[in-house]
Amino acid sequence: MEILEGGVTSPCGFKAAGVTAGLKRSGAPDMAMIYSELPCKVAAAFTSNLFAAAPVEYDRDMLAKGGVFHAVVVNSGNANACTGAAGLADSAATAAEAAKLLGIAQDEVLVSSTGRIGVPMPMDIILGGVHKAVPALSEDGGAAAAQAIMTTDTRPKSFKVEITVGGKKVTVGGMTKGAGMIAPKMRPARPPQATMLSYLTTDANIEKCALQEALEQALDLSYNRITVDGDTSTNDTFMLIANGAAGNPEIKAGSAEAALFTEAVAALAGRLAREMVLDGEGVSRFVEVNVTGAPSDRDARTVAEAIANSALCKTAWFGGDPNWGRIVCAAGYSGVQFDPKKVNLDLAGMPAVRNGMDAGVPESELAKAVSVREFSIDLNLGCGNGKFTVWTCDLTHRYVEINADMHT
Repeated sequence: MEILEGGVTSPCGFKAAGVTAGLKRSGAPDMAMIYSELPCKVAAAFTSNLFAAAPVEYDRDMLAKGGVFHAVVVNSGNANACTGAAGLADSAATAAEAAKLLGIAQDEVLVSSTGRIGVPMPMDIILGGVHKAVPALSEDGGAAAAQAIMTTDTRPKSFKVEITVGGKKVTVGGMTKGAGMIAPKMRPARPPQATMLSYLTTDANIEKCALQEALEQALDLSYNRITVDGDTSTNDTFMLIANGAAGNPEIKAGSAEAALFTEAVAALAGRLAREMVLDGEGVSRFVEVNVTGAPSDRDARTVAEAIANSALCKTAWFGGDPNWGRIVCAAGYSGVQFDPKKVNLDLAGMPAVRNGMDAGVPESELAKAVSVREFSIDLNLGCGNGKFTVWTCDLTHRYVEINADMHT
């Protein structure tokens, strides 16, 4: 699936905006809006953190009603988390103001926030930003929106994919942000039931259940397999928004067309997720951790995440140190049961461990192999068919600097 330059306004019928409301002391853009005149079906997943932010709670309630939507308002610079009833009221007020200006119902607007936790929303700034965003909506506004949702990101992240369904071109466009507090463990929001924020739009005509299935299948192939620092945010949000403007025959759940659409969503979400890790706070190395031969896929995931989140492993990677002992140590304390004597490990394609012991490759060669921008770790536990991959990164001086003075 070819990933192309594009964004949330690449699909037909979508407009977006990115404006400066005044939330950031830097004066950088800090509010975005996505809008479709056509009504949209929305599938979504949100953080599993018990301190879910007010906009997460608000959106869950709106989605549980099962209606259609026209707009999403996103602010960066304030998370609106741990703000109690006032925070929920502020989310509702933001949606209401956007709805009034767009001429739609309040329950047709979703909201998202990212930034500092525990700070009341400056609603004069927020509502002023909404008034700036609505007239700025444009079919070319995707790039501005991707810029406006950034926090500690160094660059915007947005792409698109295109497929053909029933002779019609169907486009999926997306944008994401997130560089720190990244270890999403998102759960689908299925009625009745970073920070990373990600928004995928599509002009596909698709059943709601097929849209939800596409999001859920893409989730574990993308955002739920990345980690920068092991911290799951209060605000993590992933939305897949479909307005049907492509005019294709409706995509039905379980069909070949649904499988193709899911592949497109997963490919785009995977690319956006990978870009988040590459742009993580202070990141200098991207590391793919592949665990195979585990008792189950769940066990493989547990081991992979233990390695990916190990501070000792991450600092070794920063130094270009092929210290495989830290990797097998993390696997050993993960809680998964396996026979250490059957474990094999490759670093960047080079044998490091065979049958639980040093494979005999000179350390200088291993060091050279892992002293690159991107490399892989392949760990085979030798006790089953379970497998899982996690995308992670190193831990650098710069990460500490960024997070040591986040408030000051």
